[in-house]
Amino acid sequence: MTDTLTALGASVASVLPELIEIRRDLHAHPELSRQETRTTGIVAARLEQAGIRVRRLPGTGLVADLGADSPAYRVALRADMDALPVQEQTGLPFASVTDGVTHACGHDVHVTALLGALLALKEQEQALLERGTAVRAIFQAAEEVIPGGALEAIADGVMEGVDAIFAVHCDPSLDVGQVGLREGPITAACDHLRVHLSGRGGHTSRPQLTEDLTYALAKVVTDVPAALSRRLDPRAGAALVWGTVRAGTASNVIPSTGECSGTLRMLDANAWLSVGPLLDEIVQGVVAPYGVEARLERVKGVPPVVNQADAIDALRFACLGTGLQIAPTVQSLGGEDYSWYLAHAPGAMARLGTRTPGGRSYDLHQGDVIVDEDAIGCGARLLASVVVAHTVKAGGDIIDIRTGAHE
Repeated sequence: MTDTLTALGASVASVLPELIEIRRDLHAHPELSRQETRTTGIVAARLEQAGIRVRRLPGTGLVADLGADSPAYRVALRADMDALPVQEQTGLPFASVTDGVTHACGHDVHVTALLGALLALKEQEQALLERGTAVRAIFQAAEEVIPGGALEAIADGVMEGVDAIFAVHCDPSLDVGQVGLREGPITAACDHLRVHLSGRGGHTSRPQLTEDLTYALAKVVTDVPAALSRRLDPRAGAALVWGTVRAGTASNVIPSTGECSGTLRMLDANAWLSVGPLLDEIVQGVVAPYGVEARLERVKGVPPVVNQADAIDALRFACLGTGLQIAPTVQSLGGEDYSWYLAHAPGAMARLGTRTPGGRSYDLHQGDVIVDEDAIGCGARLLASVVVAHTVKAGGDIIDIRTGAHE
């Protein structure tokens, strides 16, 4: 296994300059969710040039396959492709040329890392064939919208015959060369919420003759999160945070309609599955004293990503075999539609360090985020190597790369 990992690393190194150029091109031309036509075309063309089988998904996105046609074991690798509606503020020479759109979450890095992994694995395809192993790469659209493009890809059959699946996600809190691993849940469940209020408006000089919607809306914003925190088990890790509050157009008029919207994030999947009726009960109880009518809209999002123990073991061996440093990481309140794939096959998501050592830490989803491009090679090596590591583990012949001892 060690020789194969070394060969994969050399293959990634040989194409890294090309991967960086592709990443810069994708970064300069970001595409929003379900609009990733150009990105899909660039990736498909490069894979087909390498002799890798490609199938376009409906709309945007693609699936690529290599290795055995009727495998004993199939490992899937996934990357998301879409950008965010955020204005870039980096000043980079390859900054986004599309006003108001940028790759502020690092999906351009995910795409090129997976592309590099496939090109490296293609050079080792004979070894995959000898082991009866197949690799499936899923370049997925629309991760940034709830409930996520993963569901559409799965409906199109991308998980059929898959035995395990892996992915990476950029993490600007970790240095490049570091990989954050965590067994168990690593992300949170996430929903979008909107509360619509309606009532009898009027003049602010006579609030007693109205249903003071603005005041009621303010109570929803403050009291619903507070009540939820007392009705749920604190171990559920619920966080309800509002992003928009809208009501009225004049300072002396009580409006007849208003709304607030935000996200509900939860660390515990079971609490997430059962929280709907409680949310509605709390909202109705908060607005009742003010006579307004409330309507709660909940767009159910994604469950937590739960990393499986064997998959984390494979990522650990892949890190050790490729010189990547393993770093501890915590469960975050971020949501990820990668979780839907894990309902069909065991797997894991690793956090890929993107911070230049000694450099600034950025926050994802901000217009100024800059990644160290060495992370592309690190991600490609990790994704290519975990195929080998997990296949060996599935065959029951794990070798400790550090000592050479059989496990």
